[in-house]
Amino acid sequence: MPQDVPIGSGPPSLVALNDRSREIFRQIVDSYLATGEPLGSRNLARLISMPLSPASVRNVMQDLEELGLIYAPHTSAGRLPTERGLRFFVDALMQIGDLTAGDRAAIEGQVAAAGKSVENVLNEASGLLSGLTHAAGVVLTAKSNVRLKHIEFVRLEPERALVVLVADDGQVENRIVNLPLGLPISALSEASNFLNAHIRGKTLAEAKAEVEKALEASRAELDALTQKIVAAGLASWSGGETAERKLIVRGHANLLDDLKALEDLERVRLLFDDLETKRDVADLLGRAEQAEGVRIYIGSENKLFSLSGSSTVISPYHDAAGRIVGVIGVIGPTRLNYARVIPMVDYTARVVSKLLGG
Repeated sequence: MPQDVPIGSGPPSLVALNDRSREIFRQIVDSYLATGEPLGSRNLARLISMPLSPASVRNVMQDLEELGLIYAPHTSAGRLPTERGLRFFVDALMQIGDLTAGDRAAIEGQVAAAGKSVENVLNEASGLLSGLTHAAGVVLTAKSNVRLKHIEFVRLEPERALVVLVADDGQVENRIVNLPLGLPISALSEASNFLNAHIRGKTLAEAKAEVEKALEASRAELDALTQKIVAAGLASWSGGETAERKLIVRGHANLLDDLKALEDLERVRLLFDDLETKRDVADLLGRAEQAEGVRIYIGSENKLFSLSGSSTVISPYHDAAGRIVGVIGVIGPTRLNYARVIPMVDYTARVVSKLLGG
């Protein structure tokens, strides 16, 4: 979709649009969101509530083009909204619908049915959003936010051991640590007992700080080899793995529905390629953690999806302490039903926050 106004220019003022301009622009956007097809002046003249000839409609469409809100694809005399036009529509003209009581009950019931496992809740929520919006549901969560339940050292070789981290929600992570030469098995047991006494119910970051403090106070009680094992466990926690973010994407197949042309198929193929680049997607979604509320990125507003012309609607969710611990939302074509998708994403994020907080 062409971006025929420089990115740096501001959005047009509502003052620049009179009632008939707004009506015609809204009809063009509504038609695009519903069908993906350009709308011509003859059909527009029949749709709008005010009596205007096709020639008068064409004059208004020319004004809207000059404002950078619509454009004429080379295959048709009709008009489509530009990305700038969609942004203007979402920010200034769109009336966001409220969810029905049935929608709310369905979201609450389906997400709650996933049980208490954080991973199950997030999987269910992303799948639910995908089904409701006919887009791809996405969740980004930080592994470091899981709360620990148990730690165990398992010797693999004389100088290597497996550290098994078990989280409250049942997730298990394994990491390899190096052991001091000549370490007795009793030192592994002692290190496990020491760590388990201080980590339960804490995140990795909280556990690391707590254990470092306890280790300083208990050096006289622990022998030197056990201290080294505890320190090795802490070192493995502070490595790159703790900063990794987990990305869940559900409902790719929904993006293949209702394709209108070969260029649509090519855009979806490019989007699939983007979704495979999980690190870049995680970086994009991570931006939503900087602010409360639903965030919307349309087309080339984010560089990652500029080629596929896709939109992202995402909202942060919180843990029991009210901290933002991830984001949830949908990725789909720019002709998402924004008025319905935005409240869906917002309410699902609040339901997930409530479940995680409970």
